[in-house]
Amino acid sequence: MKMPFLFLLMLMSSIVSAQDWANLTRYADENRALATPVAGEQRVVFMGNSITEGWVTLDPDFFKDMPYIGRGISGQTTPQMLLRFRQDVIELKPAVVVILAGTNDIAGNTGPTTLAQIMANIISMAELAKANNIKVVLSSVLPVFDYPWKPGLAPAEKIFTLNEMIAQYAAKNGFIYLDYFSAMADDKKGLKANLGDDGVHPNLAGYRIMEPLAVRAITMALQ
Repeated sequence: MKMPFLFLLMLMSSIVSAQDWANLTRYADENRALATPVAGEQRVVFMGNSITEGWVTLDPDFFKDMPYIGRGISGQTTPQMLLRFRQDVIELKPAVVVILAGTNDIAGNTGPTTLAQIMANIISMAELAKANNIKVVLSSVLPVFDYPWKPGLAPAEKIFTLNEMIAQYAAKNGFIYLDYFSAMADDKKGLKANLGDDGVHPNLAGYRIMEPLAVRAITMALQ
């Protein structure tokens, strides 16, 4: 059976050497080449995992004519993202960061973890952004009924609960909550079949659902 492109991308990228556990070298060259934002530029960094990385690949036009920068790395969990947050977000001097994280933690990509630990890492990224005058958009985790590479974990309810935690934290702290989940979940709290090919990663139709929601959230953050 032919595997979906994004699934293969996630599998390949998740094999990270012990010398660079957080994959700090992934965007090092791009970051060095990126100019400082010009006056009036409202740069936005999308920080995430394979869903963010695949977004840039499947719908590059969404990023092309906007000051949007993709910094997703396939397979990554929140501790890995937290380790690279300074170089891949703060040092790029964005006006807004859109954080999409947590599903790979629930899948156990870097070992067992709790929802509280996932949330703590998301909070740390948000606090780092706020301390550097970066507006924060916290995305819901996308719905998943089962992970193809690690079946049987029953992630749907865990994701639903984590999203409630993220939404409550965002509301309490004045951050924008970006709810992809409600628009993309089926009646089993999994990804709608027409929005992805493997039940985890969006296809182009899925990203087209996400894009106006992201733009609206970014606009709200900038206001």
